[in-house]
Formats: sequence, structure tokens, C-alpha cells
Amino acid sequence: MTDTTDVTLRRTQLATPASDTKMMHSAAGSDADEVFLDLEDSVAPNAKADARDPLVTALKEEDWSDKVVSFRMNGLDTRWWYEDLIHVVTEAGEYLDDVIVPKVKRASDIHTVETLLEQVEVNAGLEVGGIGLEPQIEDGMGMHNVYEIAHASPRLDSVIFGPGDYSAAMGTPGLDIGQFPDYPGHYWHFALSYVNAAAKSAGLPCIDGPYADIEDEEGFRESASNANMLGCDGKWAIHPSQIEIANEVFAPDPDVAERAERIVTEYERAMAEGKGAVKVDGQMVDEATNKMAQEIVATARAAGIL
Repeated sequence: MTDTTDVTLRRTQLATPASDTKMMHSAAGSDADEVFLDLEDSVAPNAKADARDPLVTALKEEDWSDKVVSFRMNGLDTRWWYEDLIHVVTEAGEYLDDVIVPKVKRASDIHTVETLLEQVEVNAGLEVGGIGLEPQIEDGMGMHNVYEIAHASPRLDSVIFGPGDYSAAMGTPGLDIGQFPDYPGHYWHFALSYVNAAAKSAGLPCIDGPYADIEDEEGFRESASNANMLGCDGKWAIHPSQIEIANEVFAPDPDVAERAERIVTEYERAMAEGKGAVKVDGQMVDEATNKMAQEIVATARAAGIL
């Protein structure tokens, strides 16, 4: 059977302030697929430099073996970003999977980070290219250039949509991230669809950003479901209570996963017999259906559903 098991799940990206050692410890023991230790928005300006050492300690001492672990550097328009990269990667790069780059406006932003990162890897004796990058799209310029950004480097491991700063950049009303209850429909339909299309054109997962009301579980579920329906692969969790919901929403339904597995098996058998299509559960299956089924099977196996 075709190998469909090589999938890195990113159903949840748990945001964790690097200035809070207790939260980083809890994050390591959570069920999130990815944890990012944050030096940007969740850390006060006067605490950013001091937060680097606790972040390094957490990378070294906590057990991250069952999840993707990353950190979010400060933006390229700040005075902290290059020391973030140099300090964290030099001290703990061997424990790091990715660096989230916020407020990416153009492909050259990725090239700038990549150039410095490569030199830090060389000087630290790390594998060059071993640490991935995850650009965050958060304003109109980034949205305009998102296709170029998604193809900017082989280091890219995902593309992330940031609705909070994007809302501010677009001049939208309201103060609650991700929530526009008076809008007649899914407010982020276009933005998420566009970022997802750019990400998928580069073969990358697309991650939706946060939903601010941590007590509104149904609202979070609806937000995650909308993103999932558009093809996104995961969503930020800003509280542990959101992890289980996102993991459920972005995993295939067990019945759908079982049907997808039958489709992959029967289609492979049909191809071996020289047939171009096959009927499964009363429905005709062609190559396009088979590709969709393979994606579902891969995700389901990685999530332990199959």
C-alpha cells in the first residue's frame, strides 16, 4: 500500500510566554501538537531580553519529544529580533524545530532571517538548514505578498495567519481577536482562504491564529471548524482548554478516515489491474478522490485514529 504516514501534525499551536516558567512546563506536558515559546506579544518590552534565558532553559530541560517545539522571535522592525535568534539558537538550537517569524511583509524578510540563522547554525556547530521557519501573515503588505513569502525558502514548515494584528492593520472595528458576531458570515473567509491557497501552493500547512475568548468553547469550536472547512491544518490555542477542541476539529472523523482507507486500498488495487477508476461504497473514485483520501489517511494515522 502507498505510504501515507509521513505527516507532522500541527492541529494545535499552543502559545506560551517565554517569561513564565510554570506555563512552559505545563505546555511541555500538554496534548498540543506544537508548542511555541513566545518572546513577542505575550512578553512585555522591558522583559523581552530577560525572557531568553528561561526559554533556553525550558528547551533544554523539558521533554518535547512528542511534539514540535518552536519559539516566536520579535519582529524585524524591533531591536530585539537578532539577539533573540542568536541567543536562543546558539544556546539551545539542537532542541528547536522551528522559529516563528511574526509580521512578515515580504519574501526578503524571510531571506534576512534565514541568512542570520544559517550563520548562527554554522557557528554553533548545528546542521545548516535543520531549523525551520514559520512566517506569520499579519498585515496588508504580508497578505499582498503571501505567495512569494510561502515560496521564499525551503526552511518553511508552515504559514500562519495572525488575525489580531491583521485586524489592527485593516482598521476593523472591535477589540476581541477573531470575533465579529455581527458580521453576516465567516469574517475571515477570504483572508484564510488566500493564505491557505498560498501555503498549499508551496506544499505547506496553513495555521489559523488565536480566538481570544478562552471561556467561549463553542465560539472557539466554530472558529476552528470554519478554518478546517477552508483547508487549514490547525489553529493556535492560547489556553490549554482549547487544545482538545482543536485536536478534535482538525483530525478526520473516524468514519471518514475508514472510508478513505478503503478508497486508497481499492484504488491502488484498480491501478494494479490497469483500471482508471473504481467504485467504493457506491461512489466512483478517480485520482482526485484518491489524493484527498490519501491526505485523510495520513492525518488519521498520525493522529492515532487509524
